[in-house]
Amino acid sequence: MENCIAINLKQGEIIIKIAEQVSYEEMIECLKEKVAQLSKMYKEEKNPIFVTGRVLTTKEMEDIKNIIKEEIDVEIKFDSPKEMGLSEIKKVYERDTENSNTKYYRGSLRCGQKMEYEGSIVIIGDINGGAEVIAGENIIVLGALRGLAHAGAKGNKKAIIATTSIDAPQIRIANLVKEVVEVAPKKHTYIYVKDNEIVIE
Repeated sequence: MENCIAINLKQGEIIIKIAEQVSYEEMIECLKEKVAQLSKMYKEEKNPIFVTGRVLTTKEMEDIKNIIKEEIDVEIKFDSPKEMGLSEIKKVYERDTENSNTKYYRGSLRCGQKMEYEGSIVIIGDINGGAEVIAGENIIVLGALRGLAHAGAKGNKKAIIATTSIDAPQIRIANLVKEVVEVAPKKHTYIYVKDNEIVIE
């Protein structure tokens, strides 16, 4: 993909912006070329590098950091949260969860939007009615869940769904489906499987 990575200097900081739709392979290939060119610009100046654009997994952030560090010894920051491995969710709900690769998304999903990921998904926003989020592992919504959330989509019944509030017609974990019948939106909801049934707390 051409122009999959843009590099700019802004207020003493190098901005590396990665295109949203670029694949991992294209991103890595393009980054290696861009960083090789960028290293020629670095002399005594040590402008920090800020990576933004595409939502990155923890592994992708680590790979990007390693590629940059091979060429340039400089501070690197990302416009993505550091990996939680869902450990913070474990503290909040006091229940064991499986660690997994985690994808973060800032913003709300609108009607008609769909997000899928093999690991866990953290939505920093709302999932609105008509939107879909499908994860092979856990789904965490730091906002309202009004659309479809399907955790453990490949059959993992240990997956969880956690959300600030839920006002969705149904939720899914693995091959299990549960209708949400509460009249009023339920606050601070934790959803998991127990005895082959979906439990909402």
